[in-house]
Amino acid sequence: MTMVLALTLAACGSKANDNGTNNAAGGSELSGSILAAGSTAMQPLVEQVSKKFMADSKYSSITVQVQGGGSGTGLTQVSEGQADIGNSDIFAGEKFKDADAAKAQELVDHQVAVVAMATVVNKEVGIDNLTKQQLVDIFTGKITNWKDAGGKDEKIVIVNRPSSSGTRKTFEKYALGTASEDLPGNIQEDSSGTVKKLVGETPGAIGYLALSYLDDSVKTIKLDGVDATADNVKSGSYPVWAYEHMYTKGEPNEIVKAFIDYMLSDDVQKTDITDLGYISIHEMQVKRDEAGNITK
Repeated sequence: MTMVLALTLAACGSKANDNGTNNAAGGSELSGSILAAGSTAMQPLVEQVSKKFMADSKYSSITVQVQGGGSGTGLTQVSEGQADIGNSDIFAGEKFKDADAAKAQELVDHQVAVVAMATVVNKEVGIDNLTKQQLVDIFTGKITNWKDAGGKDEKIVIVNRPSSSGTRKTFEKYALGTASEDLPGNIQEDSSGTVKKLVGETPGAIGYLALSYLDDSVKTIKLDGVDATADNVKSGSYPVWAYEHMYTKGEPNEIVKAFIDYMLSDDVQKTDITDLGYISIHEMQVKRDEAGNITK
């Protein structure tokens, strides 16, 4: 039913977008609908900005609908024409490889913000820092009790994201440097919000969240002594971050372009993005390519 709805909405959006300029009082008014789907790490930002966008008198005839599902889902849906925008924490080339590489070439990348991922634990585990090697050992099952990582004598419970999650791919690539494992007894959740809830409520739990989801219900852990903060991400000191991509299949049509341009506007970049815990694309002091190479 959900897929049918998505297909219907996307179809309506495409039809409306093709005819999205209506003459009004001698001028033109954009109208139609947009479906943006994908990354749950990006979802709070797109939802908030879409409400402001639709409340703006210039865009009041445009409807923006936002769905989650993970970066992989968003990239697949935009590639297959089921969504107008695929929200993703990863480059399309990281999703579409080998025989599917041509699909990535069809997509146009619009980088609108940066998201950082922090390791989070239940507040009672008794630690505030982990080394990269300790993280690797935890997520690959070599360390199974917090006492072996400097914490209390308590079993470690991993709350992981599914393989389609861009948050998981970012965490694995830049925090672990290796793929984690779906170990027996692990909890796997599709939603960042549910990950936060479970880590906060489950004794011994560890997971990872975008900075936009952090609050005092969980404890944020330093990585090799470095805090997961916006300033440390901007300078390149903290490595676990990714671009927030809004992919379109080919160049965006008029109303989709209007929404993406709005996302990149000074108002959104200086207010919504910062307020929600993301980082303005304009404030980064370093750049990263698809291979992970950093340049100043």
